[in-house]
Amino acid sequence: MTRRMAVATVMLIFALVGFARAAEDPTGTWKWTTMYQGKSRDVTLKLKVEGDKLTGTLPGQGKAQDVAIADGTYKDNNVSFTVVRELNGEKITQKYSGTVSGDTIKGSIETSRGGQGQSRDWEAKRQK
Repeated sequence: MTRRMAVATVMLIFALVGFARAAEDPTGTWKWTTMYQGKSRDVTLKLKVEGDKLTGTLPGQGKAQDVAIADGTYKDNNVSFTVVRELNGEKITQKYSGTVSGDTIKGSIETSRGGQGQSRDWEAKRQK
């Protein structure tokens, strides 16, 4: 009987550790609000993780189709990815990085446009 209890305890510990790790998995739909040209804009990010690889999409500008993220990684609760868009013939590169904690991602966005760089914070909430 003692051996069965020990095996059951070990299995429970592994299950709890697995559940805790899965809770930090960024797979899902994330939303936040940002300002663009003086107007607030809701942003919906869709992420999927497979191992250390992170894929997903962000909405395009205006009525454009969703834009796929590039160079996506996920490791130790940290996400990073790049989005490249074109606006009026000009390339805009945004590098996102953040830390996943439960149903929140907090981080920064580094934007490069016309040789100029800009940084801002972002905080997204997972949609259930």
